[in-house]
Amino acid sequence: MTILLFFIVLAVLILSHEFGHFITAKKAGIRVDEFGFGFPPRIAKFKKGETTYSLNLIPFGGFVKIHGEEGQEAADPRSFASKSIGVRSLIISAGVIFNVLLAWILIIGGFSFGMPTSVSSAPEGVEVRDKKVVILQIGKDSPAEKAGLLPGDRILGYENVDAVKEAIESRLGQAMTLNYQRGEENLTAELVPRENPPPGEGAIGIAMDEVGTVRLPVHRAIWEGSIMTYHVVVGTAVGIYNFIAGAIAGEVGLSAITGPVGIAGIVGSAADFGFVYFLSFMAFLSINLAIINIVPFPALDGGRLLFLLIEKIKGTPVSARISSIVHGAGMALLLLLMLLVTYKDIVKLIS
Repeated sequence: MTILLFFIVLAVLILSHEFGHFITAKKAGIRVDEFGFGFPPRIAKFKKGETTYSLNLIPFGGFVKIHGEEGQEAADPRSFASKSIGVRSLIISAGVIFNVLLAWILIIGGFSFGMPTSVSSAPEGVEVRDKKVVILQIGKDSPAEKAGLLPGDRILGYENVDAVKEAIESRLGQAMTLNYQRGEENLTAELVPRENPPPGEGAIGIAMDEVGTVRLPVHRAIWEGSIMTYHVVVGTAVGIYNFIAGAIAGEVGLSAITGPVGIAGIVGSAADFGFVYFLSFMAFLSINLAIINIVPFPALDGGRLLFLLIEKIKGTPVSARISSIVHGAGMALLLLLMLLVTYKDIVKLIS
């Protein structure tokens, strides 16, 4: 079931992104030769009108083959190369825009069905229902980790976070029992709160918050969904920038990246917590896909926008040969990185 859900999420995110490129190019009067899910070799195809729709073997991506996208046939009015830099920039950016729009729609849906929300950050004047104390983070090698607790577990028997803290502090250095809920299952953890924990971790090594469900009418869901989407986009952009800066400085390695296998596991966990959690996680992934794609790296949308900026500055397009080589090399590096991260995820899963 987890694998099926993962491929459903992957299909929705990729098709949304590529449909953005596809429909914008079509509206601009450009010929679209192929709309592909996954990367070649091709498994199946059918043709409708002038466009071939294909299913390809490597499922971690997709593409839209636009006539003249590498700068050729600029004299053809139905070629990508014949259009202004503004139109071409919009077509390249459309995939990112559609991923953000998808996330916005999913978040609106989440608020309409009942969005899990921190009580402290709930919209003003809105009732928060079914409040629970939820574990957000687990410290490495902490009593909580050794007891088997996981982020997302709901602590039972306490009204709020302060009550949990008081109970833990009253048992420093002594064994205590913590009842919690994971999915639909009620479980028990036996642990000993530390008297002298590492700085910032707390006695059992958890970060927690009081979380409830907020359900909004559609008009309010649209407004609050817009605010949340904005904050997630900004937060994701900052996070990815910090990751890239850390990688360049040698402070971050491949262990900080979760690949397709790892994401598949998280998709399954999100679905176990409920439909709205699943929608929220899909929205988060969609925004991540959008921000990553706008990074100015060859083969990504951001890399192609960078080439248009170079064209704008120098007054002439980058040669089709150079563009093809650079973006081809970028794609090869991305696929290699994907293989390395996938291998890492599989090794972690086995161990």
